[in-house]
Amino acid sequence: MRRRTVTAGSLEEILRATEPAPATAPAPPAAPSAAAPARREEHALRTEFEFELPRGYVDEAGTLHRHGSMRLATARDELRPQIDLRVKENPAYLSVVLLSQVITRLGTVTDVHAGVVERMYATDVAFLQDFYRRVNSEGHTRAAVTCPHCEGGFEVDLSGGRLGES
Repeated sequence: MRRRTVTAGSLEEILRATEPAPATAPAPPAAPSAAAPARREEHALRTEFEFELPRGYVDEAGTLHRHGSMRLATARDELRPQIDLRVKENPAYLSVVLLSQVITRLGTVTDVHAGVVERMYATDVAFLQDFYRRVNSEGHTRAAVTCPHCEGGFEVDLSGGRLGES
């Protein structure tokens, strides 16, 4: 099979040469409506999610940090812990490394590394693991719950404030 090389003077020349011939007169471009930008914003991908830890992280200075944010995980975030020596030695360490990569802020702490996650209470780590799963698998932070008294079902947003607050 022979290859043929084609050269053109400019990008505009290539576009003109490959442009389909119009069958009918082109319609005038529609004026952009005011609702179009709002509709586009509604469907924008949400990549960062706020959360509030059940107990909170206490730093070296004794400051309690409860509010934070987590970004969506990338394929690299999921693969990088697999080559981490700490994870190879102890597979349970995977969640510590993974959470440290996707938590972008925890109170005033912006450098969230594995050491920070290691010093968190177990209830907070369990909360963050569930939060990670919901955000990255289901795409939202809502959970279906049932009232223990009336057995009525409703949804709560896990990223919001404490239970009972709106």
